[in-house]
Amino acid sequence: MVGHHPFHMVGEKYARAVIDAAAAAPVLIPSLAEELRFEELLDRLDGLLFTGSPSNVEPHHYDGPPSAPGTLHDPARDATTLPLIRKAVEAGVPVLGICRGFQEMNVAFGGTLHQKLHEVPGNLDHRDDESQPLEVQYGPAHEVTLEPGGLLRSLAAGDRIRVNSLHNQGIDRLGAPLAVEARAPDGVVEAFRVRGAKSFALAVQWHPEWQVMANPFSRALFAAFGHAAAERGRHK
Repeated sequence: MVGHHPFHMVGEKYARAVIDAAAAAPVLIPSLAEELRFEELLDRLDGLLFTGSPSNVEPHHYDGPPSAPGTLHDPARDATTLPLIRKAVEAGVPVLGICRGFQEMNVAFGGTLHQKLHEVPGNLDHRDDESQPLEVQYGPAHEVTLEPGGLLRSLAAGDRIRVNSLHNQGIDRLGAPLAVEARAPDGVVEAFRVRGAKSFALAVQWHPEWQVMANPFSRALFAAFGHAAAERGRHK
């Protein structure tokens, strides 16, 4: 809601990353669930980016306990993205998930989430300090180790990269069709791909869209997504 009216919106940083690094045209998909007619929608799209958001997936979608008071939810988005993710991957539409999109993809494929990673013994505090300037909040926070043989490893100059970290929630149980692509130093899964997907189907917990053109790895990630989308466009 903005004022008294419902809005459908997306952060400019995601739209800019699609234009600048994926060489594609961003189009916002409203959260209108099955009114969108998913199969018809997917026939028209070359790729889908599931973005971050201040809201969290409602825990009943993964049989989790009730959220803490004050937690932001977006049931209309859940009703749209969870089935759309599964249908897109099945149809061979390239998919990239970021932050909430990463968590949505795990839930869509049967995984579960920790709602407060920092309360799990042995975990790092993956939250950002919202009192700091954006450049600090989105600055490098920790390394992730890239899995041998993974797509992300093929895009990197080594087996580790530094990423930002701005999330409370994270993977508890990984969905069965998903394969780990990267882990944080505490072992938390930070990226995965969908095994056997017909096209690009990958998600990351961090925010590669932030100042994407200044980060060679982030630029390569969006370029790979854009290349997959362009391939789909040529063969439709």
